[in-house]
Amino acid sequence: MKIRKSIIFFIMIGLSISCSKDDKINNSNPYLPNFPVDVTLNLNLPQYSQLVFDTNVVYVNNGAAGIRGVFVFNAGGGNYKAFDAACPNQVLSTCSTMTINGIKAKCPCDDTEYSFFTGLAPGKEYPMKQYRVQQINSTTLRVYN
Repeated sequence: MKIRKSIIFFIMIGLSISCSKDDKINNSNPYLPNFPVDVTLNLNLPQYSQLVFDTNVVYVNNGAAGIRGVFVFNAGGGNYKAFDAACPNQVLSTCSTMTINGIKAKCPCDDTEYSFFTGLAPGKEYPMKQYRVQQINSTTLRVYN
Protein backbone atom coordinates (compact mmCIF):
# COMPACT_ATOMS: atom_id res chain seq x y z
CA MET A 1 0.00 0.00 0.00
CA LYS A 2 2.86 2.35 0.88
CA ILE A 3 4.57 1.63 -2.46
CA ARG A 4 1.36 2.35 -4.38
CA LYS A 5 0.99 5.74 -2.66
CA SER A 6 4.63 6.56 -3.43
CA ILE A 7 4.18 5.69 -7.11
CA ILE A 8 1.02 7.79 -7.35
CA PHE A 9 2.79 10.67 -5.58
CA PHE A 10 5.70 10.64 -8.05
CA ILE A 11 3.36 10.40 -11.03
CA MET A 12 1.40 13.42 -9.77
CA ILE A 13 4.62 15.40 -9.23
CA GLY A 14 5.78 14.55 -12.77
CA LEU A 15 2.48 15.60 -14.28
CA SER A 16 2.38 18.89 -12.38
CA ILE A 17 5.91 19.76 -13.47
CA SER A 18 5.25 18.94 -17.14
CA CYS A 19 2.04 20.97 -17.37
CA SER A 20 2.24 24.61 -18.34
CA LYS A 21 -0.29 27.32 -17.61
CA ASP A 22 0.93 29.56 -20.42
CA ASP A 23 2.04 28.92 -23.99
CA LYS A 24 5.32 30.72 -23.53
CA ILE A 25 7.56 30.68 -26.54
CA ASN A 26 11.26 30.83 -25.76
CA ASN A 27 12.71 33.49 -28.04
CA SER A 28 15.98 34.15 -26.24
CA ASN A 29 18.38 35.11 -29.00
CA PRO A 30 21.29 37.56 -28.66
CA TYR A 31 21.12 38.46 -32.35
CA LEU A 32 17.43 39.45 -32.47
CA PRO A 33 15.77 42.18 -30.41
CA ASN A 34 12.22 41.85 -29.14
CA PHE A 35 9.96 43.96 -31.33
CA PRO A 36 6.21 44.14 -30.78
CA VAL A 37 4.15 42.00 -33.12
CA ASP A 38 0.41 42.39 -33.53
CA VAL A 39 -0.94 41.80 -37.02
CA THR A 40 -4.42 40.73 -38.11
CA LEU A 41 -4.75 38.88 -41.42
CA ASN A 42 -7.96 38.63 -43.41
CA LEU A 43 -7.67 35.40 -45.42
CA ASN A 44 -10.26 36.74 -47.90
CA LEU A 45 -7.71 39.29 -49.14
CA PRO A 46 -5.63 38.17 -52.15
CA GLN A 47 -2.27 38.66 -50.40
CA TYR A 48 -3.24 36.22 -47.60
CA SER A 49 -5.65 33.86 -49.42
CA GLN A 50 -2.90 31.22 -49.92
CA LEU A 51 -3.05 30.52 -46.18
CA VAL A 52 -6.34 28.65 -46.50
CA PHE A 53 -4.37 25.77 -48.06
CA ASP A 54 -2.07 23.43 -46.12
CA THR A 55 1.73 23.98 -46.35
CA ASN A 56 1.41 27.45 -47.86
CA VAL A 57 3.26 30.40 -46.41
CA VAL A 58 2.98 34.17 -46.82
CA TYR A 59 5.36 36.98 -45.96
CA VAL A 60 3.82 39.87 -44.01
CA ASN A 61 5.77 43.12 -43.72
CA ASN A 62 3.41 45.81 -42.54
CA GLY A 63 2.42 47.47 -39.29
CA ALA A 64 3.82 45.76 -36.20
CA ALA A 65 5.23 42.77 -38.09
CA GLY A 66 8.40 41.97 -36.18
CA ILE A 67 11.99 42.76 -36.99
CA ARG A 68 12.14 41.98 -40.73
CA GLY A 69 8.55 40.96 -41.32
CA VAL A 70 6.78 37.73 -40.42
CA PHE A 71 6.27 34.43 -42.20
CA VAL A 72 2.85 32.90 -41.51
CA PHE A 73 2.62 29.19 -42.34
CA ASN A 74 -0.37 26.85 -42.59
CA ALA A 75 1.02 23.63 -41.07
CA GLY A 76 -2.24 21.76 -41.76
CA GLY A 77 -5.21 20.74 -39.67
CA GLY A 78 -6.00 24.31 -38.66
CA ASN A 79 -2.51 24.71 -37.19
CA TYR A 80 -0.78 27.97 -38.10
CA LYS A 81 2.76 29.02 -37.23
CA ALA A 82 4.45 32.41 -37.45
CA PHE A 83 8.15 33.22 -37.48
CA ASP A 84 10.19 36.39 -37.85
CA ALA A 85 11.88 36.77 -41.22
CA ALA A 86 15.19 37.83 -39.62
CA CYS A 87 17.97 35.22 -39.82
CA PRO A 88 18.21 33.88 -36.27
CA ASN A 89 21.93 33.04 -36.32
CA GLN A 90 23.18 36.29 -37.86
CA VAL A 91 23.72 39.82 -36.63
CA LEU A 92 21.16 42.09 -38.32
CA SER A 93 22.62 43.23 -41.63
CA THR A 94 21.65 43.85 -45.24
CA CYS A 95 21.61 40.09 -45.95
CA SER A 96 19.74 38.92 -42.85
CA THR A 97 16.17 38.92 -44.19
CA MET A 98 15.13 35.38 -45.07
CA THR A 99 13.19 34.39 -48.16
CA ILE A 100 10.61 31.67 -48.76
CA ASN A 101 11.93 28.50 -50.35
CA GLY A 102 9.00 26.05 -50.45
CA ILE A 103 8.34 24.87 -46.88
CA LYS A 104 11.59 26.43 -45.67
CA ALA A 105 12.95 29.89 -45.02
CA LYS A 106 16.38 30.59 -46.46
CA CYS A 107 18.91 32.95 -44.92
CA PRO A 108 20.94 34.54 -47.75
CA CYS A 109 23.88 35.34 -45.43
CA ASP A 110 24.90 31.69 -45.08
CA ASP A 111 22.35 29.79 -47.25
CA THR A 112 20.92 28.04 -44.17
CA GLU A 113 17.37 26.73 -44.55
CA TYR A 114 14.94 26.65 -41.62
CA SER A 115 11.83 24.47 -41.54
CA PHE A 116 8.49 26.25 -41.28
CA PHE A 117 7.18 23.21 -39.39
CA THR A 118 9.73 23.46 -36.57
CA GLY A 119 11.65 26.71 -37.02
CA LEU A 120 14.88 24.70 -36.85
CA ALA A 121 17.89 24.32 -39.13
CA PRO A 122 20.35 21.44 -38.85
CA GLY A 123 23.49 22.36 -36.92
CA LYS A 124 22.36 25.88 -35.98
CA GLU A 125 22.22 27.16 -32.41
CA TYR A 126 19.09 29.30 -32.61
CA PRO A 127 15.71 28.50 -34.19
CA MET A 128 13.64 31.10 -36.00
CA LYS A 129 11.99 33.61 -33.66
CA GLN A 130 8.43 32.36 -33.24
CA TYR A 131 5.21 34.27 -32.60
CA ARG A 132 1.77 33.18 -31.45
CA VAL A 133 -1.06 32.70 -33.94
CA GLN A 134 -4.71 32.91 -32.91
CA GLN A 135 -7.41 31.84 -35.33
CA ILE A 136 -10.19 34.32 -34.59
CA ASN A 137 -12.62 32.78 -37.09
CA SER A 138 -12.47 30.86 -40.37
CA THR A 139 -11.10 33.89 -42.28
CA THR A 140 -9.13 35.86 -39.67
CA LEU A 141 -5.77 35.20 -38.03
CA ARG A 142 -3.99 37.28 -35.40
CA VAL A 143 -0.20 37.05 -35.11
CA TYR A 144 1.21 38.47 -31.90
CA ASN A 145 3.78 38.17 -29.12
